[in-house]
Amino acid sequence: MIEIVSATRLSREEFWKKSALGISLRRLKNTNKLTPRIAFENKKGMPEIYNKRISSAENHQILVFIHDDVWIDDCFFGERIHEGLEVFDVIGVAGNRRRVPDQPSWAFLDDKFTWDDKSNLSGKVAHGSGPFSRITTYGHVPAKCKLLDDIFLATKKASLVDNHILFDQRFKFHFVDMDFCRTAISKGLQLGTWPICLTHQSRGAYSSSEWRTNYRIYQEKWGN
Repeated sequence: MIEIVSATRLSREEFWKKSALGISLRRLKNTNKLTPRIAFENKKGMPEIYNKRISSAENHQILVFIHDDVWIDDCFFGERIHEGLEVFDVIGVAGNRRRVPDQPSWAFLDDKFTWDDKSNLSGKVAHGSGPFSRITTYGHVPAKCKLLDDIFLATKKASLVDNHILFDQRFKFHFVDMDFCRTAISKGLQLGTWPICLTHQSRGAYSSSEWRTNYRIYQEKWGN
């Protein structure tokens, strides 16, 4: 069974009727063995929501951490996840094959938001308000990566529990993925991208004051 973990500021009713993820999960209800675990009207940081599900007594084999503004375009969503986790311990849809010192994002090399060379990037993600929007190609998929974008992260629950891996609750939203990926790699897990069709409604909120604050916390924790 695949557990879908997400948080939303919307009410339960609004989530299922209006959000990209809610509508997508309704569409996939009869085609995939998916168990949604959604934090409605959420005001907590993403790591707190995610850690609660990692520590849950429910024995769902696979955990999928996904943003509520993501359309699931792939009708083989569940099958793709199972396939990817036969190859990697953690999968995403976009990522970077390398990491350089002080890198602030899986895609950018510095806090001036300089894109890394395409040869180092991996993934395909559509962007737009509606499903099946225009696709951005970052690089070849699948690929072993050092960093993954957290709009979608999937892993076997046992991989996290057995290696004592949790999300750092100092990061409420920004740098959750950077910190998680570095922690997972430090525990010996293999990360990689996998071909799964998704549309993301947002391109990120970089350079805000909250982002800058979390960047400092991230640098203080990891050193570079």
